[in-house]
Amino acid sequence: MRQLRVGALVLLCVTALSFAPDAASGDGVLVALGDSLTAGFGVAADEAFPARLEARLRTEGYAYRVVNAGVSGDTTAGGLRRVDWVLRARPEVVIVALGANDGLRGQSPQATQANLEEIVSRLQAAGARVLLAGMRLPPNYGGEYTKEFEAVFPAVARRAKVALMPFLLDGVAGSPRLNQADGIHPTADGQQVIADHLWPYLRPLLRPVK
Repeated sequence: MRQLRVGALVLLCVTALSFAPDAASGDGVLVALGDSLTAGFGVAADEAFPARLEARLRTEGYAYRVVNAGVSGDTTAGGLRRVDWVLRARPEVVIVALGANDGLRGQSPQATQANLEEIVSRLQAAGARVLLAGMRLPPNYGGEYTKEFEAVFPAVARRAKVALMPFLLDGVAGSPRLNQADGIHPTADGQQVIADHLWPYLRPLLRPVK
């Protein structure tokens, strides 16, 4: 698992550098910073929601390329360590979709919030517009913890004044048709639903179509 994780991080660095903005084409860069839900665990690369978003951007005339900066198993702490690599791509927009693994591991919501605030702050300081994707936990994690965890994301969005999609897996979580056998990771159809539900929150952050 460690070798896979290191390999994924190396691939991220190479990908991010190769997707730096091209002055000749005028394309901007949009980065999706996340975990296995973003990476597209169990589906083809072109079926993950970042690739689906890029396809929609092209169809609707937006001049953006999308970097999938999802690493399976990543937490908000891991995402914070990767911010400098993400910024090498000079992104105009970043979707921050981290926190699921923090919750599943029962980590402190306060620590999760602190990490997300630092991630968002550093992205904003570099000039990126941020869309934060919220996360929720199954009820078996306990009412008090799940409520406290869910509250992290709107709190971060309010403090940083960034756009918030309340729940990344809206319309997908709990649906056998849209999830793989593990009940956690979306199928290709589920990834499309995520992309569709992200779009209304993402669109206001984009440069106008020429």
